[in-house]
Amino acid sequence: MPWDDLHDPKGSRESRSGNDPKGGGPASGGGPQFEIPQIKIPNFRPSSFLGIVSILLAVWLLPSIFFTVQPDEVGVITRFGKFIRQEGPGLHVKFPSPIEHAKTPKVLKVRRAEIGFRILSSGPPQKVRDVPAESLMLTGDQNIVDIDMVVQYQIRDASAYLFNISNPSKLVRNASETALRGIIGSKKIDEALTTGKNEIQILAKDLIQQLLDKYESGIQIVTTQLQDVHPPEQVAAAFKDVVSAREDKERMINQAQGYRKAVIPETRGK
Repeated sequence: MPWDDLHDPKGSRESRSGNDPKGGGPASGGGPQFEIPQIKIPNFRPSSFLGIVSILLAVWLLPSIFFTVQPDEVGVITRFGKFIRQEGPGLHVKFPSPIEHAKTPKVLKVRRAEIGFRILSSGPPQKVRDVPAESLMLTGDQNIVDIDMVVQYQIRDASAYLFNISNPSKLVRNASETALRGIIGSKKIDEALTTGKNEIQILAKDLIQQLLDKYESGIQIVTTQLQDVHPPEQVAAAFKDVVSAREDKERMINQAQGYRKAVIPETRGK
C-alpha cells in the first residue's frame, strides 16, 4: 500500500478513478475552489457630480456669506485683515471667508474696571482681594491714602476698539490709576477722606477720558465711583485718633460759641 493512500485516501481514490491529469481527467487542486465576487462600480453622470459639488459649496459658503448683528452690537467687516465698513443691527451679506470676516462687539454693554481691588466671586459671601500696588497713593501733603475705585465704560467706536488697542481692560485700568494718582497728588488727605470725594470722581472721569482719547481707543467712560477711601491699615488707628480729636475740637468750639451767644446778650440786657 502506498504511503499516500494512508494520508489521503480520497485523493488516491480519485487518482485511481481516472481523475489524474496524466490520465486525461479533470485537474483537481489541493483544496476547495473559490470564485472572486465582482464589484460593480456605479457610473456617475457629469450632472450628478456637479450637483453634489454645488451642494457642498452651498453648505460651506452660505454660513460665511450671511451674518446677523444683534440690536446691542455693531458689525465690523474686514477684507483680508483691513477694515472696510460697519453694519448696524440686522441680517447682512459679505464675501465668504477668508476674503471677508465679520466681528460683532457689544457696544451697549457696560464694562467695568476695578482699581485697587479685585472681585474674586460675586456670589454671597462676596470675595474681594486687595491690590496695594494700585490702591496706595501719596497725597499732596505727603500722606498715604488707600483708595479703591470702579470705572464703568462702553464702546464708542467699534473699529478703533478692535484694531487700535490690544488689551482694553488693562488700558482702562492703567489710565484710571494714572489719572487718580495725579489727582490725589494735588489734594490734601482731609479732602480725599471727607469733602473732596465728589470732586475727585469728576476730575478722574474727565482725565481718564482724555488719556483714552489720546490713544484713540474708541472707549467712552460712563462713570467713576470711589468705593473706599481710608488710611493704610498700619496707621489707621492713629488716623482715627486724629479724626476724633478734630471732631472733639469742632464740638468744643461750637459749644463755646453757643455759650457766648447766650451769655453776652443776657449780660448786656442786665
